[in-house]
Amino acid sequence: MTNPTSTATPPAARAGRREWTALGVLMLPLLLVSMDVSVLYFAIPAINADLQPSGTQQLWIFDVYAFVLAGLLMTMGSLGDRVGRRKLLLIGAAAFGAASLTAAYADSAETLIAARAVLGIGGATLMPSTMALIRTMFADPGQRAKAIGLWSGVMTGGIALGSVMSGVLVQYFWWGSVFLVNLPAMALLLVLGPVLLPESRDPAPGRFDWPSVPLSMAAVLPVVYGLKEIASQGRPAEYVVSITLGLLFAAVFVHRQRTAADPMISPALFRGTGFGPAVVLNLVSSFGMLGSAFFTTQYLQSVLGKSALEAALWALLPSVPIGMAAPLATSLVQKGVDRAHVVTAGFAIGAAGYGLLALAGTDSMWLVLIACGVLASGIVMVLSQMTDLAMSAAPVERAGSASSLLETGAEFGGALGMAVLGSVGTAIYRHDMPSSAPAEARETLGGALAIAGHLPGRTGDALATAAREAFTHGMQGAAIAGAVILAGAAVAATATLRRGRVGDAG
Repeated sequence: MTNPTSTATPPAARAGRREWTALGVLMLPLLLVSMDVSVLYFAIPAINADLQPSGTQQLWIFDVYAFVLAGLLMTMGSLGDRVGRRKLLLIGAAAFGAASLTAAYADSAETLIAARAVLGIGGATLMPSTMALIRTMFADPGQRAKAIGLWSGVMTGGIALGSVMSGVLVQYFWWGSVFLVNLPAMALLLVLGPVLLPESRDPAPGRFDWPSVPLSMAAVLPVVYGLKEIASQGRPAEYVVSITLGLLFAAVFVHRQRTAADPMISPALFRGTGFGPAVVLNLVSSFGMLGSAFFTTQYLQSVLGKSALEAALWALLPSVPIGMAAPLATSLVQKGVDRAHVVTAGFAIGAAGYGLLALAGTDSMWLVLIACGVLASGIVMVLSQMTDLAMSAAPVERAGSASSLLETGAEFGGALGMAVLGSVGTAIYRHDMPSSAPAEARETLGGALAIAGHLPGRTGDALATAAREAFTHGMQGAAIAGAVILAGAAVAATATLRRGRVGDAG
């Protein structure tokens, strides 16, 4: 008689102290990569005084890191699947450390821009490699979910921490110190990585599809650039061509992935149960997260009058509930709560955060901080679950490609959130500003406050008050739009996510 349990799938091996220690080592470079997105917020005045960059060079100092990072994520994820994730991680860490040292002692704007570009290349290797290694080290679904929850929390917290750390370092040291803090973590990774991290790769990857590299960059960079510039400059006509060109290249890229013998991103990934919905809902989550940041940072500084460092320190308060959101979501799913319900609740909580933001006035700091905490907590619940769902659905041999798709989608979502909600807020601001106000004052709050500072007495005060009220009204309108979008995402999550846990596709 056949043993009825003989065909059962054996339980996945559980990770031990070695794997959890390795996870701690992986979190350090991940934290630094996310911090480097915002680490120049307070350093740029000192950099301007020292290196005297032109206006265009200053923009590139800020943006080249994020653009290179976004453009190379898919390439590096696919490359890691082929050459080995640990090997690529260590190469990226060495490049990141060398570029950090170069940036710290840069003696010209050109050198700093080049160093920031290399930092973006290194960051593009580190982000998908860390997630792919987590997928390899934590075969047990429950442990993997906890590890991914930590990964999501570190990624979210690093962006907020980067601006605060840069403010503190610049206050007590010179501007190059914001880059030198990267060196100890990268050195630790280079020493402990070969000992603690397992090597993993696709055993039969096929040939690397080199033509897809420029195609992927041509698809990602113009769209991300156009969306970010629309949000910051408010002149969409100038960037429609950029976005359109990127979308055309995206169509060519997708066609090549569907027809090439060895594509960079295998279409088979989307046949994994839940992978496609996870990528889309992860994109919407990033939309909600960065769409609010466009307003709240300006609100704290320009409406409430906080200094940049004060605003950054106050902005750390919402990170307290954020740190508990991902573990809570993971615990609920592991206790048997349907993942679709948890994700739906996360989007609903995020929508409630936007609802609170819509109630803010021109003197509502605590309400705004609470709204940010509620919004971000709900979004992190979704991010952790969608990352876990996507990485569980992806075969182990394609973990790098799967992670890079998630992160590229997050870049698109963040840029789209800033563009859409920023455009809503800007339109309301311009509508509310008096027609008699100077043209520059009707464009942005910063422009209005700068002009108001040069006007005499009550005239300047009246313009500043009108601008702050118009900006707050614009933030309220954008928050309502954000709440509607996240509420729609909650409905979509309920409709598209299947009941129960998604196991390993491999």
